Amino acid sequence: MVEKNKTFQVVAHAIMILLSLFCVLPFILLLSSSLTEEATLIREGYSFIPKKIDFTAYEYLLVDSTAIVRGYAVSAIVTVVGTVVNLILTTLFAYPLSRKDLPKRNFFAFFLFFTMLFNGGLIPTYMMWTQTFHIKNTIWALLVPGLLMNAFNVIMMRTYINTNIPDVIIEAARIDGAGETRILWQVVLPMSLPILATLALLVGLGYWNDWLNGLYYITDDRLFSIQVLLNRMLTNTEIMKQAATTGSSMGPMPTVGIKMAVAVLGALPVLAVYPFFQRYFVKGITIGAVKG
Repeated sequence: MVEKNKTFQVVAHAIMILLSLFCVLPFILLLSSSLTEEATLIREGYSFIPKKIDFTAYEYLLVDSTAIVRGYAVSAIVTVVGTVVNLILTTLFAYPLSRKDLPKRNFFAFFLFFTMLFNGGLIPTYMMWTQTFHIKNTIWALLVPGLLMNAFNVIMMRTYINTNIPDVIIEAARIDGAGETRILWQVVLPMSLPILATLALLVGLGYWNDWLNGLYYITDDRLFSIQVLLNRMLTNTEIMKQAATTGSSMGPMPTVGIKMAVAVLGALPVLAVYPFFQRYFVKGITIGAVKG
């Protein structure tokens, strides 16, 4: 029995080390490629250790440091505000749906599920947001469309509440005189930290990585998020590369290196924040998705 247990431990650790390498090595390769000279990268391919270090890609991206800092600030504000508001709306929708005594509960559940199957389409959605709500070139364009509420997140939270918070605890709080607001604030939310942290990570990633809203609704460069700004820089790089191939006097552009540097600059804040949510992530997403 002891030998079998040791063998299992060795195999399990080997598998986990292998999986960890699969996660870490691509980022190391990405960082190394962003620091490698363009000609060396094209001639010799990618390597985990830069053969000839060159910071041209980062110099190009950071030449306008004010725009980069402003882009990070816009993304940070949108991510924090959007995540907080999303969690509030998700909780206020999920908790009532978890209560079996909610009037018209099935109707609201169907209404929620319906939004997962159908939408108005890109053009009607764009016309609605720009002509009816007039959010173009406002901070609301980065906060609201497609990100402020997610039906799947509501279902995950409702399932978590149903699975992990016994009805007897809520009934005991009611007997003690607590109203629904107090029950939600002092009973349900403290017991829902794993799912809240999980949803915060998922929603925050969605806001941080979003560039479509900026592409559709933002033309004012003061409101460019970091993803939109980096995408613009990457597009400009491709244009300048084409101009160089047609006889322009411009020097060679580190196109491949810039692509890698863009990915590094976009991923660094997420990598810095993720460890703080990791312990909640697996538990929250597993328990919240067990039942429908």
